[in-house]
Formats: sequence, C-alpha cells, structure tokens
Amino acid sequence: MRYNAVIFDMDGTILNTLDDLTDATNYALGKHGFPSCTREAVRSFVGNGAVMLIKRALGIETGDRDCSGELFEAVYADYFAYYRAHCADKTKAYDGMLDVLAHLRAAGVHTAVVSNKPHEAVLQLCRDYFPDLFDEAVGTRHGIKEKPAPDAVLEIIKKLDVQKEACIYVGDSDVDIDTAKNSAIPCISVSWGFKSREFLEAHGATRIVDTAAELEKLLLGE
Repeated sequence: MRYNAVIFDMDGTILNTLDDLTDATNYALGKHGFPSCTREAVRSFVGNGAVMLIKRALGIETGDRDCSGELFEAVYADYFAYYRAHCADKTKAYDGMLDVLAHLRAAGVHTAVVSNKPHEAVLQLCRDYFPDLFDEAVGTRHGIKEKPAPDAVLEIIKKLDVQKEACIYVGDSDVDIDTAKNSAIPCISVSWGFKSREFLEAHGATRIVDTAAELEKLLLGE
C-alpha cells in the first residue's frame, strides 16, 4: 500500500456535476434577465468556487459586463438556493469511482473530499452518492481560504492524524494541481473531468489516469 490517505476533489473527479451546475447557473441568470450559458461555457467556469463561477457567467471577471455588487449578490443567492435544492437532479458518480472508494476503505486507506463547492452541498452530495465512503468532507466555509490555498487540505490531514508524506491528492483541474503543490503532497490528475489531458499537461500535471481502474492501481500500489 503506497498511501494512508487519499484526498479527492469533487466536481469532475468523483462526481459529474456539470448538468446541475449549468441548470443552476442559467436559472439564476435568467431570473435576472441575463442570457444563459452553454454547458461547455460552464465547464470552463468551474474550479474556483461558486462565487467565481457566477462572476465568470456574468462576465464580471473579464469586464464584459457591468454588474453591481448588489445585483451580483442577488444572482449568486438565487444560484445558491437553486443549486442547494437541485444539486442531485442530474449528477452522477463517474464510472468505477464507487468501487475505487470501497476498495480503498477495505484496504484501510483514509478517504476525504476537499471542494470549492459550498460546504452544505458537499456534505449533501457525499450523503447522497457516497454514504460511509469518506472519513472527512469539506467545502467552502467562512474563514477558510478556497483552493488552490492549502488550508482545507492541511485541515483534513490534521483531522485524519496522518503523516503528510503518506497522503496524495486526486483532481481534474489546474486548481487541483496547484492545491497539491501548495500543500506539499503529490497529485494524480484524472482525464475524465472538466479539463482535457492537454490542458492538464500544459498546467504541470505529472501523473494522469484515464480510468478508475488505473487510478486504483496507482493508489493501492498494485
């Protein structure tokens, strides 16, 4: 066994959440008279948390649209409320990931989730899709810096009471690669998520897997 703890990203790594994220984004945009976003546009917006997702969807980050703080807060609040109620409508676990997690647990490996999603949504999705398969799960909370800051990962490592040298991070984006680097732990990138293999390689991925079976083999040192 190579690792005592595996920390997973959520969106694009263990769960395909893209359709529900798209629906929630477009609900909030439409309620305030803004044009909707395509599924592929939302795919490119995710990774840095819900606040940044909505800023990108509104064009605030690029300066394409003037949106006051009050209006932004209203759009974000509607997004958050809709997503909280509909975060499991179309979402599903990626093929093979339930088996990977079950096998890790059976081998005595600690498992955890660190996500830039709102904390409540992370807990709900873990309950809905991965009951009893994670020791710890954390999302965005007040006072904790979002990924790629290492704060949440280091919090998890402390809670699990494991040595950093025995931990590894699994994710699907450049944010995850940087999170692992900032946390001083190795990273495995998955190619089935929201970013392409070419994108991951361009952003410094050193190990990329294409299937859950390949991931399991690396994690369990088979």
